[in-house]
Amino acid sequence: MHKSETSGEHDWAALAADIKRWASELGFDAAMIGDAELGPQAQRNLDAWLAAGQHGEMDYMAAHGTKRARPAELVPGTRRIISVRMNYRPPAAKDSEAVLNDGSAAFISRYALGRDYHKVLRNRLQSLAERIARQVGPFGYRAFVDSAPVMEVEAATRAGLGWRGKHTLLLSREHGSLFFLGELFTDLPLPIDPPLPQEHCGRCSRCIEVCPTRAIVAPYQVDARRCISYLTIELKGAIPLQLRPLIGNRVYGCDDCQLFCPWNRFAVDSREADFTVRNGLDDISLVELFAWDQATFERRMAGSAIYRIGYERWLRNIAVGLGNAPSSPAILAALQARLDDPSELVREHTSWAWAIHQGRSAAQIPAQAKQTSQPGAPA
Repeated sequence: MHKSETSGEHDWAALAADIKRWASELGFDAAMIGDAELGPQAQRNLDAWLAAGQHGEMDYMAAHGTKRARPAELVPGTRRIISVRMNYRPPAAKDSEAVLNDGSAAFISRYALGRDYHKVLRNRLQSLAERIARQVGPFGYRAFVDSAPVMEVEAATRAGLGWRGKHTLLLSREHGSLFFLGELFTDLPLPIDPPLPQEHCGRCSRCIEVCPTRAIVAPYQVDARRCISYLTIELKGAIPLQLRPLIGNRVYGCDDCQLFCPWNRFAVDSREADFTVRNGLDDISLVELFAWDQATFERRMAGSAIYRIGYERWLRNIAVGLGNAPSSPAILAALQARLDDPSELVREHTSWAWAIHQGRSAAQIPAQAKQTSQPGAPA
């Protein structure tokens, strides 16, 4: 971030109001301004989570020391954080529960049905910064969209954009939790919006109760090693055997803790065209996806958040879904076709799924499937 070159006096309160209006014009559903100081508790919570190893293979969560909880260390000169949210639920997408209840269908987290949100939000934040610069002159800023060591939920909570739910995601009384977050770090002395006076989860523990793998091990604490989103997106190797049956047909991410949250009765469909469903991913069979070759995957997933996990992990995830699906000739044929897949990772998960459908006991599953479960996995 370059040092601010603004000169003279500005009506910062008026500018803050303009920023919120410009953010709305750019497609954001809300924008609030918080202080760059996140408080010592944020660092303590992060340290405890890392010490427990609950970040799994996400080493980047520990790679930046105190910078994650101290924005002014990450970007020197930061005085304020403009936090924005953008709804992502695609209009007209097939009902999530209907897909989850159809074992032969592939469930893909609703946020990933359209275009990659990183590019969409980052471009809009850049446009917002340019609009501010036209008003005040050159100033110091840096935009973030889930792409650097930023505690985005904490920043958004501090700015009054919502409160942290027991599933650790940000919640809003008006919009639930089905939205993306982005941040604009700035050196401008903008007035700060106050945090909400209280959270609104109360005694509700629905998100904890419905988690398929019991990954929410306590209110406000997620063990990533048991989280389906981590297992299907972040984990690079084999999915622990004990967790595979619990994944069901969720082949990319998991929305259960949000789908069954009472506050998402108020979730609003996105007004962003880039988040509309692409490639029919809201209503597609596991068998059809498993038949894609690598060229098809790369062509259809270009511009999608799914693209970054790569073809091999995509097939790994679908193989698990097929193993959990009701047996049918089509599913058996799909699995049989990949028992000799060039990828060892795909072969192992396909063999596991094939053995499940053949009714074999765990002792009869091929040796390469007998991996050691990761720490934190349920026995």
